[in-house]
Amino acid sequence: MTEDARFEDAAPRPVALRAYDGDDLAVIATLTQDAVFPIAEMTWGRRRRRFALLLNRVRWEDVGANPPERVQAVLVIDDALHVATQGFDRSARDLVLSVLTLSWAPGEDGTGKITITLAGDGAIAIDVEAMEVTLRDVTRPYLAPSGKAPRHPE
Repeated sequence: MTEDARFEDAAPRPVALRAYDGDDLAVIATLTQDAVFPIAEMTWGRRRRRFALLLNRVRWEDVGANPPERVQAVLVIDDALHVATQGFDRSARDLVLSVLTLSWAPGEDGTGKITITLAGDGAIAIDVEAMEVTLRDVTRPYLAPSGKAPRHPE
């Protein structure tokens, strides 16, 4: 016997996504917009060729939640060949950065550049051998400390 779907069956689940092309990355960019992270939570393992951020992201997939929620998530960019930053002091260990968007600029033979644009004219540019980006929630959602969802002028 089959049963009808129940509302409880659609309970929010942690996000776990991978991006292998620009369209995939656009989805991750949407989910990480307005994420904040302390600069100390940014790391690049040169030998492992992995760049990672521990973000506190807005749960845009559940934007109707009242009050709004955030969740800690790990953003990993594999096959990272080079990382460059601009617009902020990397030695300022107490600095908190805010993500505006992620973008992809393809190069030759699958290579390219992923740019993480930050509020305040900052940016992180990661040259990659091939695009492989992962976004994975690692904590349970929590109420946004401000009690408000970020807003942007239209």
